[in-house]
Amino acid sequence: MKICEYFRSIQGEGVTIGIPTYFIRTAGCNLRCEWCDTTYAWEGGREMSVDEIMEMVDDTENVCITGGEPMLQKDTLKLLDRLLKVGKKVIIETNGSVDISGIPKDDKVIISLDVKCPSSGMSEKNLPSNLEHIGKKDQIKFVIGNQVDLNYAIRYLRENPVDANVVFGAVGGMDLRDIAEEVVRRKLNVRVLPQLHKIIWGEERSV
Repeated sequence: MKICEYFRSIQGEGVTIGIPTYFIRTAGCNLRCEWCDTTYAWEGGREMSVDEIMEMVDDTENVCITGGEPMLQKDTLKLLDRLLKVGKKVIIETNGSVDISGIPKDDKVIISLDVKCPSSGMSEKNLPSNLEHIGKKDQIKFVIGNQVDLNYAIRYLRENPVDANVVFGAVGGMDLRDIAEEVVRRKLNVRVLPQLHKIIWGEERSV
């Protein structure tokens, strides 16, 4: 597998926010979001075997496979299977443009599926069929940069009702007031969450 970086930190996003987690960031991405905060993972990386990755994860209970786009790596599902066999709880983060039907429906797996809003420049890449593979324990994330994005997210959920956790975040992860006020005003059943790692460590990498 092409790996960009790996590190132990706390989960900064989504329904498991704040939980100590081991992160495996794959290299390579098929999208080029305008506001991407991990552009360094678009290319490069170094080859690592699943065995090597398993040795690094060691005794960590929670693992996050992220990117880049992990579903572009041919051994991602093999790694996921190995992690599950040793009892790990795994979040797999995907940009929503690549088929996720191969991810096992296991109680210990949370799929974190992005739906790209217009400000990303990639909203036409969303793959609607992925919603068929999302369940109650999983999460759908919208990164919102402006009112157009917010309206897009609300309309998307209305047109594609899902029985899953829905997370609204902000481009940059911090400026949430407008989003929060709109969610309260419209009585939306979503979570408004920051990027906790940026509150703690700012723009540092590998945290």
